[in-house]
Amino acid sequence: MNDQPVTVTPANIFPMRTRANFASSYPEGPHKLEHSLGTHPLLDLEALAQLAETLPEKSIEYNRGDLPLGVEGKPETTGLSIGETIRNIETANSWAVLKNIEQVPAYADLLHDLLSEIEDPICQRTGKMMRRQGFIFVSSANAVTPYHFDPEHNILLQLRGTKEMTVFPAGDSRFAPDEVHEAYHTGGPRELHWHDAFLRAGKTFSLAPGEAIFVPVMAPHFVRNQNAVSLSLSITWRSEWSFAESDARAFNKLLRSIGLRPAPPQRWPGKNRAKSLAWRVLRRMPGIS
Repeated sequence: MNDQPVTVTPANIFPMRTRANFASSYPEGPHKLEHSLGTHPLLDLEALAQLAETLPEKSIEYNRGDLPLGVEGKPETTGLSIGETIRNIETANSWAVLKNIEQVPAYADLLHDLLSEIEDPICQRTGKMMRRQGFIFVSSANAVTPYHFDPEHNILLQLRGTKEMTVFPAGDSRFAPDEVHEAYHTGGPRELHWHDAFLRAGKTFSLAPGEAIFVPVMAPHFVRNQNAVSLSLSITWRSEWSFAESDARAFNKLLRSIGLRPAPPQRWPGKNRAKSLAWRVLRRMPGIS
């Protein structure tokens, strides 16, 4: 495929073969998909700049694009406003994400339409779709999204430009230590410490407009934009299973704090019910968070 946007069609955004591929791989297999969501009035740069200027501050993150694969803590911003960053993304040397776009009704409708097309296999495997959220990524040429993980089931749709995402096995402590998971699920950062030796274990997916990738919950990954502006839409959801894993991680931190060495949560289809229930009871008690 070339790097020009494709034209949106009135039919399903995800074709039948993509939905079949997704159903056979979800929830633990990272894989590429196809989509027909291209040019769309809600997704041009001016519309996104206006969206960014209306979102609350907590829903905006942006910084320099020329970052290493591993960073310690949150990188600094460029000094531009978020609106200036998006409108001038071709020269801004920046990376920006607009979080929780479902706060705006028109974007909530778009998110609902996309997720409804793949809802059936999701509900069959991991139960009801919970906390549906959308994120839009706008990045300058050659920008890097450093090595990190996310707590959601995630499909990233590439709309403009090309990028490469390198994904590592979820639940493998070599790439994301258990202590880092535990810290994240009790309020810590999601950025991970990078080692060059990791690279041989990652699987790299090249994404062009009309292509997408499914990323499993907590699968470490990093993204390298190619030599043009990139625009991507991430549609995400949580499941009871993903929440149970989060709770089990938080409970493990408590166990570790009293000198124990807890076993990590089970990946799907493991339920992690005992630790999840224990944490949900404990966090209601004074002094537990």
